[in-house]
Amino acid sequence: MNLLKTSVLNGLAVLVKMLTLLGINKVLAVYVGPSGYAALGQFQNAIQMITTFASASINTGVTKYTAEYHDNVMKQRSIWRTAGTFALIGSLFSGVLVALFNKSLAVWFLKDASLGGVFIWFAVGLLFFSFNTLLLAVLNGKKEIPRYVTASISGSLFALIVTAVMAQQLGLYGALVALAIYQSLSFFVTMLICRKLHWFKMGNFIGRIDRDSAINLSKYAAMALTSAVCVPLSSILVRDHLGGTFGWAAAGYWEAISRLSAAYLMLITTTLSVYYLPKLSELTVVKEIIEELALGYKVIMPLTMLGGATLYLMRDFVIELLFTSEFSPMRDLFAWQMLGDVLKIGGWILAYLVLSKAMYKFYIVAEVVFSVSFVGLTWLLTDYFGIQGVVIAYVMNYALYWLVMAAYTYRFLKAQR
Repeated sequence: MNLLKTSVLNGLAVLVKMLTLLGINKVLAVYVGPSGYAALGQFQNAIQMITTFASASINTGVTKYTAEYHDNVMKQRSIWRTAGTFALIGSLFSGVLVALFNKSLAVWFLKDASLGGVFIWFAVGLLFFSFNTLLLAVLNGKKEIPRYVTASISGSLFALIVTAVMAQQLGLYGALVALAIYQSLSFFVTMLICRKLHWFKMGNFIGRIDRDSAINLSKYAAMALTSAVCVPLSSILVRDHLGGTFGWAAAGYWEAISRLSAAYLMLITTTLSVYYLPKLSELTVVKEIIEELALGYKVIMPLTMLGGATLYLMRDFVIELLFTSEFSPMRDLFAWQMLGDVLKIGGWILAYLVLSKAMYKFYIVAEVVFSVSFVGLTWLLTDYFGIQGVVIAYVMNYALYWLVMAAYTYRFLKAQR
């Protein structure tokens, strides 16, 4: 399946995801307000870190090696069993720790011990969350795109329904509980979608850990764990800085513009994940790799620029439609945020080559360096530009990221000739 066909098919799932995410944004804007947005951002970052540790951080590796071993069923199953066993152990261990320290986690992430109950809900569903992402990784690696799309749409609809009901009934607490459980509930739908496939057997996902598979997956575990710590932690530090300096409503404006970026970039980021990672994992000829990267820039970059420009021109309408009048100050963040999104995707296209070839040492260093630089640039630039400093830092950080990725990619491809 080529890039265009994958993009079109994946576009259906993305359209549903975008609509549900925008619907969720509206619900949250009405029921929790800008300061509640900031709290949701903190909790979401906590979930990202904990789930990555719980799942043993190997889902990207599962997709890569499932695609790479497309003609070797035994190697595929060794990868799945090893990944599933790690996910089982990691989820149970992490779930117990989260439940035991729920109040401490609530204080650290949410500044309120009374919200510890949301971490209990999260701990209960952690095992299902981990196996849902594992099954999706296998579907992606086996290029079962129609089933992958169906599972993604189901997850999006769950998110909207659960969030709308919980936020309406219980306000911020309900929205946090919804965020904690909806992806775990999605597991049961994904399981139903996979149940008739010949490879969907318990013995293929839980059993003896294969040493070679564990070594291969450990590279992706190291990369994912680094991202799981650096990216959410840098967001938490930035959000804390904005909240402490300009007030938590200002932190909510940044969270809102970040969520809006995630929504319209979803077509791009999911296509990179669904198409590029398996495709680049299969390719070994330099010419073919260059052709795929060039195709990505021809198709993906214009779409990103068009989306960013459209959102900027319609920013007042978008704020009124998707948020509330309380969020009107975020209009001043649009121009820099949209520019940063373009630079981000430019760098990510090359970053997927790094991921696909398991160049984990460089990836880890880049994640650490650019997470630290984003925090540092934010602290520096907000002193001069106020709240706009955070989005200016976003632009500068991804401009440097793209340059570094381009230099490393050129060096890698030259060495392969």
